Amino acid sequence: MRSVGVEEELLLVDAVTWEPYAVSPAVLATADRAGGEGHAFQKELHGQQLEFATRPRTEMTELAAEIRERRAEAAEYAGKVGAAVAALATSPLPFDSAVNQDERYLWLEREFGPIARAQLTCGCHVHVAVESDEEGVAVLDRIRPWLPVLLALTGNSPFWRGHDSSYSSYRSRVWGRWPSAGPVELFGSAAGYHDYVAAMAATGVLRDSAMAYFDARLAERYPTVEVRVADVCLDASTTVVVAALVRGLVETAAREWRAQVPPLPHRVASLRLASWRAGRSGLEDRLVHPRTMEPAPAEAVVRSLLAHVRDALRDHGDLALAEEGLRRLLRTGNGARVQRDMLRRTGSLHTMIAECVRRTQT
Repeated sequence: MRSVGVEEELLLVDAVTWEPYAVSPAVLATADRAGGEGHAFQKELHGQQLEFATRPRTEMTELAAEIRERRAEAAEYAGKVGAAVAALATSPLPFDSAVNQDERYLWLEREFGPIARAQLTCGCHVHVAVESDEEGVAVLDRIRPWLPVLLALTGNSPFWRGHDSSYSSYRSRVWGRWPSAGPVELFGSAAGYHDYVAAMAATGVLRDSAMAYFDARLAERYPTVEVRVADVCLDASTTVVVAALVRGLVETAAREWRAQVPPLPHRVASLRLASWRAGRSGLEDRLVHPRTMEPAPAEAVVRSLLAHVRDALRDHGDLALAEEGLRRLLRTGNGARVQRDMLRRTGSLHTMIAECVRRTQT
């Protein structure tokens, strides 16, 4: 059974004002004292962010328990320096840029200016084990049209600098400003993938190959496919559903490759439009259907994803988890709808953030 690991980026906020709070170095120092150098946390581009990574897991129950444990630890460490953590993919309140004092991050700020300074965005990356780069690239070629559906399911960034952006995932629009971000063309082989990334790095625009910010890529450090399209999810239970779906997509794609089923030959331009629609509408309206590249109701597209990976989900023991999780999301909405509902109920972005901080721990 393929192992799965998750990386989540969390927003650090002041525990009194609920504004973004650039204290990640202090939070990491607290983690160092509590857990030694082997803890799961690390810094990100901005000081108002904190990232953790789970261990590779084969059972979703174990993955769920670890995600909740890491979120609780993050809240504990942040609390010791007057901060709190929120699983929000953008800050609902205005913020000042606070790029961490790290050689790589400072280079990004110098080179990309306001693009880098705006990147206070929190994503969720899912790693799924593959047997080889060849299998991994075959998977990348076949999962491309399904990735916008994951974005629609996880949209959790409706607010930007004090205003409703009108998007379900505004994070995806901000992230898309990087010149190497987004959907990619078919690679055909591992050699084709590595040549593509090397050619991008050779332009000098990117610092190195790690800046290949594709929606899905071969991981730099692990024998995995890394799916990077999702917003961080407000509820840990949604993260687990997404992890199960990503494993299902990877396994389904690998089976298609072995059966010599070719990937769908959609153009990158069509995939970019599908991604925009998913980021804009989430689950509230139509999406672009992954097979036809034509508009279809969001619920129909989500059910198509479930049907596409059903056999793999069943074989992994994840079918009931995915079915129930998708029913819940279609009924109650993604994180963007939850945030908007909270704001309508409370009338205050500050109070809404406080509720999201509490919900991050459930």
